[in-house]
Amino acid sequence: MLDFVNKAKWDAWNSLGSLSKDEAKKSYVELVNGLILSEAPAKDTASLSTGQKYDTLQVITEDNITKIFLNRPEKKNAITLQMYKEIGLALDEAAKDDNTVITVLTGHGDYFCSGNDLNNFTNIPPEGKEKMASDSAVILEAFVSKFIDFPKPLIAVINGPAVGISVTILGLFDIVYATDRATFHTPFSQLGQSPEGCSSYTFPRVMGLSKAVEVLLFNKLLTAHEACKLGLVTEVFPDATFQKEVWGRLRSYGELPKNSLVFSKQLIRDTEKEKLHAVNVQECERLKERWLSDDCMNAIISFFQKKAKL
Repeated sequence: MLDFVNKAKWDAWNSLGSLSKDEAKKSYVELVNGLILSEAPAKDTASLSTGQKYDTLQVITEDNITKIFLNRPEKKNAITLQMYKEIGLALDEAAKDDNTVITVLTGHGDYFCSGNDLNNFTNIPPEGKEKMASDSAVILEAFVSKFIDFPKPLIAVINGPAVGISVTILGLFDIVYATDRATFHTPFSQLGQSPEGCSSYTFPRVMGLSKAVEVLLFNKLLTAHEACKLGLVTEVFPDATFQKEVWGRLRSYGELPKNSLVFSKQLIRDTEKEKLHAVNVQECERLKERWLSDDCMNAIISFFQKKAKL
């Protein structure tokens, strides 16, 4: 009774009656295909309705601004492996687009981003968890490199709580604007993991060593105003007027001469690129080891057990 697929196969076989072997085979294939389709996850239609090629993002270019919206609001914009790749693709296209002066990353819904979708750690390939960890490290390193190398002004518009990777990459942005209801949390040690996004280098430089240790090692959650005081956030806006104030300001930035902005960013950022890439590689190597560790696996299992009880 509980084995739905096998029961369906048995019912299908019993219902074939006097059909010929070829007819029976055809009926069986049609039934199984129907079962597969019914079990397949629903495709995100947001990108289809706008004619875009992204399943997890909404990307709009207007007023000389490329706006990249994380578009999984029902999952608090948790980042899947597909989402990592799509954000990288969107950044590549914005970098090449002559109509783009500045690029903005923000989120749809109440959250900016809730960090990694922990289902990333449950889809273990046939080759084993070592293959999963290695592939994930390659994806993460490539993802972070897109931010390190992005040539145009890159601005984060933090529309709500930010967790994990969505916090650690903020040190690679040129400006970070946040609503006053945003929070910033990097609970790495709670999950048996270690920092990424070059935060092991950028956070101590931005906020000082002891504050960075509180955030990255001891899971301290920062309010928007605390993050601004520490230098991680550029400016905080009242939530009621956040969208209006921020986008009005960004439209004025989009009217500035593109090449002037690009060359100015090069002067500010290029001296540290080599160091940032080295840190990125080192962090990903450490994370690959962490993902295979017992404490990381146990922490993730514990997370799903707690989630199942809710």
